[in-house]
Amino acid sequence: MILAAGKGTRLRPHTEQVPKCMMPIWGKPVLAHTIQRLQQYGVVDLLINVSHLPKIVTKHFGDGSRLGVKITYSLETEALGTAGGVKNAAWFFDGPFFVWYGDNLSTCDLRRLYTFHRSRGGLATIALFQREDPTGSGIVDLDEEDRITRFLEKPKPDEVFSHWVSAGIFVLEPEVLEAIPDRGNPDFGRDVFPTLLQEGAAIYGYRLSEGESLWWIDTPDDLLRVRELRRQE
Repeated sequence: MILAAGKGTRLRPHTEQVPKCMMPIWGKPVLAHTIQRLQQYGVVDLLINVSHLPKIVTKHFGDGSRLGVKITYSLETEALGTAGGVKNAAWFFDGPFFVWYGDNLSTCDLRRLYTFHRSRGGLATIALFQREDPTGSGIVDLDEEDRITRFLEKPKPDEVFSHWVSAGIFVLEPEVLEAIPDRGNPDFGRDVFPTLLQEGAAIYGYRLSEGESLWWIDTPDDLLRVRELRRQE
């Protein structure tokens, strides 16, 4: 499932007319990069949740056949939260599944991530990336076996205990859906992962290695910086 329902308020004014996931990067929308990455690894049955300016997304990608995938859309008429959006689409999943935040670019090796997840046997695996300033992300502590022992969403500067942050790419077992509240706007980083850890659930962290990277476009400055990367290569 690709999460693409956010309003992108921090990226205004760019997102007033175009959804954040449709920001053009290196000649095509962010979401197109993600879909093509998934397709390269054989992940072709996709569900995308949409809310803010949804027709721009659905019109551009259609049923996905042009990109070699099958796309189903989940229209959200009100904010459901990252985890709430997945819970709302629970009918779509019948086994372990990927969740990818649609406003990030990444070269995560999905085959390696999935193999790692299956080898650990946990309830969830979170792809991790080292970030110099982690205050805008969810940070984790890990033990010697890469099992996550702590998760804190958007820590204050004096709360930072790690620079390993969530890359917004997960592998989840269907049982995680049962831990997502039916009401409110539950968020994976704020609500679901901390609660599961308190209950003793096994959640692991997959550290992105050489050749795997992540780029944020949370703000106009982020957008400009990422666009300039290709020009510098």
